[in-house]
Amino acid sequence: MMENSENKEKHFKVPNKHLTKLHEDVLYHIGFSSKDDLPKLFGDVKFVCMGGSAKRMFVFAKFMQEQLIGIVDCKDEPKDICSTDRYSMYKVGPVLAVNHGIGMPSLSILLHEVMKLLHYAKCSDVVMVRIGTSGGIGVKPGTVVVTETAVNEMFEPKYHLAVLGKIKSRNTPLCKDMLETLLSCKQETDSFDVVKGKTLSTSDFYENQGRLDGALCDYTEEDKMEYLREAEKHGVKNIEMESTCFAAMCDTVGIPAAIVCVALLNRLEGDQVSTPPSELKQMEMHPQQIVSRYIKQKLSK
Repeated sequence: MMENSENKEKHFKVPNKHLTKLHEDVLYHIGFSSKDDLPKLFGDVKFVCMGGSAKRMFVFAKFMQEQLIGIVDCKDEPKDICSTDRYSMYKVGPVLAVNHGIGMPSLSILLHEVMKLLHYAKCSDVVMVRIGTSGGIGVKPGTVVVTETAVNEMFEPKYHLAVLGKIKSRNTPLCKDMLETLLSCKQETDSFDVVKGKTLSTSDFYENQGRLDGALCDYTEEDKMEYLREAEKHGVKNIEMESTCFAAMCDTVGIPAAIVCVALLNRLEGDQVSTPPSELKQMEMHPQQIVSRYIKQKLSK
């Protein structure tokens, strides 16, 4: 009895006590319910990997399926198991691959429901990795940035959220052990660099990121360059739109997390991506290669 009790203690649990009062918890946007046999369907999940694009996450799931043949039972091609059209989700053995859409609002909705899914499925020892694309700061296109610290537009390691008319500020730490292990997954034969640094997370693709190519822009190119150089001084290596929310939510519920993004351009040299589409597809595989090596390394232990 004691051994079973100890095992139960290791199951991941979300901190929301109100959930215990629900007769049924419907995870609307991913199409599951607490009444489903979630332990059977997802109880073996150890790695939750997510990125913005549904197509990219299918590519990642297919890539993982190829990488894990012979390691876990995953002979069949991944299929979308979401019953809604809001998100796409693929399961490859202990790996759950899901897209989160663009920006923090879309990401936070998915995280709430995926975290509850892990809770109801009684998963244990789960880690989360965001795999994405980004704009680089002082790094060449194709560089993989493993986030050391996620910062907001003011270069603070904080995620601000309005709750019941009040602003909550949550810290944005990421797992140092995951960071170092992911950095070690770089191989000499790789054609790309892997670096660590701060990731600037913004609420908008255009004005928040100091771009000059949006529909609105009331600042000068000199203003833009001053901000980007200030970001570089703060140790920022790339810019995207999800990292502070991702880091804060994972930290709040106690899930070790990491962010691995490829830089598609150097924002100090311009706003437009000029790399040919075929090369961009290759670049998008760079973080997937690093994360796949991380997963295989962990499974080998």
